[in-house]
Amino acid sequence: MSTVDWPSSPLDAAQRAFTLLVRPPTHVGFDGRGFAGLPDEILPLDELRDLLLSPAASVKVRDAVWRELVVRARRDGPAWVLAAAGVAMPGLRRTAGLLAAGWRRDTDDLDCELIVGFVSRLKTIDLGGPRVCGRLIDAGLRAARKARDADSDAQLIHADAVGPIAPIHPWDHPELVLARAVAAAVIDADEANLIAATRLEDATVAQAADRLGIPASTASDWRARAERRLAQAIAVGELAFVPLRPRRPRRRRADTANTGPVGRLLGAGSGPGPLLGTQQRAFGGKTSDREAAGVGAPGIGAAPA
Repeated sequence: MSTVDWPSSPLDAAQRAFTLLVRPPTHVGFDGRGFAGLPDEILPLDELRDLLLSPAASVKVRDAVWRELVVRARRDGPAWVLAAAGVAMPGLRRTAGLLAAGWRRDTDDLDCELIVGFVSRLKTIDLGGPRVCGRLIDAGLRAARKARDADSDAQLIHADAVGPIAPIHPWDHPELVLARAVAAAVIDADEANLIAATRLEDATVAQAADRLGIPASTASDWRARAERRLAQAIAVGELAFVPLRPRRPRRRRADTANTGPVGRLLGAGSGPGPLLGTQQRAFGGKTSDREAAGVGAPGIGAAPA
């Protein structure tokens, strides 16, 4: 194939390379045996992509397949890195479209940063959490937005006017940061409530521990572990652009209708708090420190959005 025929767009070029990779005869195929919901055969990667996009594919199966794709990309070299990018291409294209909205310059640089961020994250992503593909694409989104924001800042006209200026994005209320951490499965909702109650409100660790029926030292240990994970996620930018969607209104039982996330933990009768109202969902794939310790601490009782 001549260079004239090769796409100039980074995403189109990656798609073309993926198409050539999976064209028969090929040595790259996905073994579907052992994955519930997949055919018991060696699957072409483009067929695997279609199966993962099907509504019949469960979240559990998608995450299991993506864990295997990441392992192969780390272990078996460039062909499987390209395979991962090709299987994720629908999500990458959708994200590229969101990035291009309102952008008046060439989008090729943004698309390139999107792919680079995705590929770089393949080396470091934690395979123990949910949304493996989603978090890979999120990493590409953060890289592209960082490049876009840097370019936008270079185009700013700086004036000598005296007065306050807005802080550099992203900025957020602490409770929204906690909500993003819950949505990204960095911490669970109970851990977020514990941090909010003891760090943002006037409750002591002893008060929170008393409501949970555990020693204060145990509650302190839970909080410390959750805060370490939270600090690490913030440091690598994992929470920078996690979208938060309001929950749909739904009927609640009378005994839980007026219980907020922090209020439920400490026994207050406040209304629904901002943390519970903004988190997307609690992911079942994460095992909390309390569950690992065999202690059944009460949850916030919120149904997934």
